[in-house]
Order: sequence, then structure tokens, then C-alpha cells
Amino acid sequence: MPTDSITLPEQQVPVIAECDVLVVGGGAAGMSAAIAAARQGADTILVERYGYLGGLASGGLIVLLLTLDDGDGHQVIAGQCQELVDRLHARSAAFHPPKEEWGNYDEQLVEKYRRWGLVWGSGPHRVRYSVAYDPEEFKYIANTWTAEAGVRLMYHRWATDVVLEPTSPTPNDQRPTPNPHRITHVVFTSKAGRHAIRAATVIDATGDGDIFTLAGESFEKEQIHPWLWFRMSGVTDVDAAQSARGGFFLRTTKPGQVLMPWGAADRISRRIDATDPDDLTFAEVECRRMVMDEVDRLRARVPGFEDAYLTDVALTLGVTESRRLSGAYTLARDDANHVFDDTICTTGHWTKYGALYHIPYRSLLPRHTTNLLVVGRCISVDHRVHHATKEIPPAMATGEAAGIAAAQSLRTSAAVLSADVSELQHELRRAGVWLPE
Repeated sequence: MPTDSITLPEQQVPVIAECDVLVVGGGAAGMSAAIAAARQGADTILVERYGYLGGLASGGLIVLLLTLDDGDGHQVIAGQCQELVDRLHARSAAFHPPKEEWGNYDEQLVEKYRRWGLVWGSGPHRVRYSVAYDPEEFKYIANTWTAEAGVRLMYHRWATDVVLEPTSPTPNDQRPTPNPHRITHVVFTSKAGRHAIRAATVIDATGDGDIFTLAGESFEKEQIHPWLWFRMSGVTDVDAAQSARGGFFLRTTKPGQVLMPWGAADRISRRIDATDPDDLTFAEVECRRMVMDEVDRLRARVPGFEDAYLTDVALTLGVTESRRLSGAYTLARDDANHVFDDTICTTGHWTKYGALYHIPYRSLLPRHTTNLLVVGRCISVDHRVHHATKEIPPAMATGEAAGIAAAQSLRTSAAVLSADVSELQHELRRAGVWLPE
């Protein structure tokens, strides 16, 4: 580690905007949070570091919604995630089993949908309500959807700092918070320099928990093997190629195109810390080399790939875990199938049957920052539960709940940790979200 340092001159950072709800991170969870807050009447800004929405769900080519069901034929994730499926279908950009087949044990049906990447894990298998879709259509829908809701969208800005101020309990606060503080501004860096946005409530949808880390909240962190997903087109007979078993690849919504969900047959040589830029640099170079090795191997050895060509490689590494909030409640493996009083969404498990996780509102709440909500893959869950909650459908579900809760807190002048959960659940049901009784 370097031992020397420099001192930068004091800098005045202009405040370029203010809003009721500031969502940082435009992945599936952040997009959902921003739309939900804006639909509730909150003045909402969504800031994203890249030039598109969706994160791994679009630029990462993880183009599978796993899953919207409980593994036994019943839908448990609806709301905005179902609306996304409907919007994709309207543009002929999605594929999933029809409702009458969900939960079916028929081996031929299971194999059919397994080839689309819609059935995973250990059997005995059943047909799942999972969805394959086109990523470019997702990006287009995301832009139009946020615009319809009235979200102010800001691309190409990276959150680098927060401004905190201590707070005192208000008459509406229901839960005591140790050493409470709130975020008054989030500072961003772009090619235009540094600037700040003032917000009443902030939603951390960065995936890596950048905002709650800057705010001094506790977290756990995992090291992982990342991937670069990619797609190839010009495969002469996808069914025959899959039957030849010369590699693991999935059908897509485009004829003659296949998806390589883990980029290559092998993992990179070591796990990385996805918050370390040097580790990320190593992974980007190594994963891209392995993608091209796999492209060459498929062309040379797998029937049907002789004239296939590389369509696209994911714009972002397939990082599905880094920091996880240590929040007001950490949802654990032993909590499977337990319904909490403050449940705000439910998810099945994409590789298991019979395991439901009812995510409590408290898993979105940090311990000290009174106007911050956390959504997506970095909510407060343990490592095992994370394998279920990191997926796109539950990420969207936590985002939708947080967006509604943020708008609700503004109406009641209460800190988000003191939200009226029964009213929040009522609003979620009105929005089409499925909640257990």
C-alpha cells in the first residue's frame, strides 16, 4: 500500500438539483424504485453511472427473470416486474411458459424450458414462471417507462461522497436509532466535474452499497468469481447444437442466437473483490480473453457453430455479490417460509423448490442513516439467502417497496425507519404487488 499522500485544495461543489427522492443506481432495482416513487407523486431523480438503465439485467446480458413463482405453480412476484414482462411481450421481446404449465413435472416440458435457462437447480424439476427477454428492448422500455412516470433521469454520473448531518428523534419516530444522522446531499463526479444533489430521501440502488458505505453503515463483503456473459448468432440449428452437448448455452428470443450465461466453461483463476478497481481490471481482461477462447472452441468443435459469430459481450462483469448491508434486520436462511409483520415482498428460490423468503421492510433499513433505504442485491440478508434475493425479480420488488415507502415518509414527515408498514403494504397491494396474508 502507498504510504504517501497529497492534500487537495478546498473545493466548492455546486448543487445542481434538489428532489424529494434521489435514487442512486439505475439497475433493475433502482429503476423500479424511481418509477414507484414518482408514481406516488414524489419529485424523483434517478442517477446512473452508465448510459442505460438495467445494469446486469441489460448491459450485463443476464437476461433471465429468475423467478416470479414459488416453484409450485403460484406467482409470488408481480407488481412492476409483471408490468415489465407485459411491456416486453407487447414488443415481442419476451418468452416464458404459459400459466397453465407452471408447476408441471412433465419431463419434456422441463427440458424445453431448461434450454431457455428457465429451469435450474436440482430436481425433481417443475416448470417455473421465469422469463427470457431481449436486453436492447429492456433498455428502450426502461427509458420510456421512467419518462412516463415523470422521473428525472441523469446518466454518466458516479456517486463519490455524501454530506451527513446529525439528527434528533422526531415525534413520529417509532424505532430508536443509535447515533442517528441523515444524508443532506450526494456528491457525484462526471466529465463536467463534481456536483451535488440535495434530497429529502435517498435510495441506495448501487448494487455494491456505495451510498451506505459512504454514510458509515456496517456491511459484510464477499469475494466472487465474476463472468462476462455473451451472445452468438448464426447458429444453424440451436436445438441440435444443444443436444450435441459441446458446451453450455441457452436459447434466446432471436432465431439462431444463443446466450452463454457464464461466458466460458472455466472460471477465472481467483476470486475478486468487486469493490477493488485493480481486481476488476484483472477480471475484465481475463474474462474477455476467456470469452474469445470459448468463441474459437465453439466454432471449431460444436456442430452448428461453424459460421456463428459473436453478437455482443456484456458491457459489465457478471458481479452478483460484493457488499451486503448489516441493517435493522438480516434475513437468514432459517427465516425461509416465515412471514413477518413487515413483509414487503416475497421471492422463491431460482435453484430450489419449496423455499420462500418473505423480505421484511427492516432488511432495507440501515441502522443509523434515517433517510436512507437500500434495495437490490445489497439488502440486509445473509450469504445463503442472497442467492435468492439477488435475482432481478426480487431486486425490482424491493425497489418498488422502497420507492413507495420513500414517498410515504415525505407525506407523513417521518423517517423511513418509522414508516407505517401497514399503510405501505396497502399501497403495495394497490400497485399489484403480491403479499402473503
